Amino acid sequence: MKSGVVAVFGSSRTVPGSSEWTAAEEVGRRIASAGHSVITGGYGGTMEAASKGASEEGGHVVGVTSPALFPERTGANRYVDELIEASDLVERLGQLIARADGVIALPGSIGTAAELLVAWNHNFLSRRNGRETVPTVAVGPGWRSLMDSMLGQNGAEPGDIHVVDEAAEAVDWILEKI
Repeated sequence: MKSGVVAVFGSSRTVPGSSEWTAAEEVGRRIASAGHSVITGGYGGTMEAASKGASEEGGHVVGVTSPALFPERTGANRYVDELIEASDLVERLGQLIARADGVIALPGSIGTAAELLVAWNHNFLSRRNGRETVPTVAVGPGWRSLMDSMLGQNGAEPGDIHVVDEAAEAVDWILEKI
């Protein structure tokens, strides 16, 4: 088995003890248990939960923060082993996608949508130019609605992104692909 890196995207507002936190923590744990590293945006919420799960399983956790974008945030969450500080949003998103062998987008808002759309666009361009895509899976009805609205527009195809209902399904799918 090849050791890879899985990017986990999700809401920065996810709180400990919530079902979203528990799901993200389990995502991180299962990725690390399979021998892969986790990369996130490095801050709190879903990012911290996935980092915690991976760290507690002995996995390597990379966080890509951007102090200039988020001056109110006081640094990476405590589970990050390797910190990358990006100067702006474009560099942050670029680092997350460039380092990922697979992507899981959990429920989130505009920031998570931006991450997912960058991954989706990366796959669109890679497919179009004959390069390998990055397996990308999104969890939940919100992402399914987004995908449905984008399909058929400007060359977006269903194979560039996979949508499932539950986080456990996303992990199963991504582990088969990387």
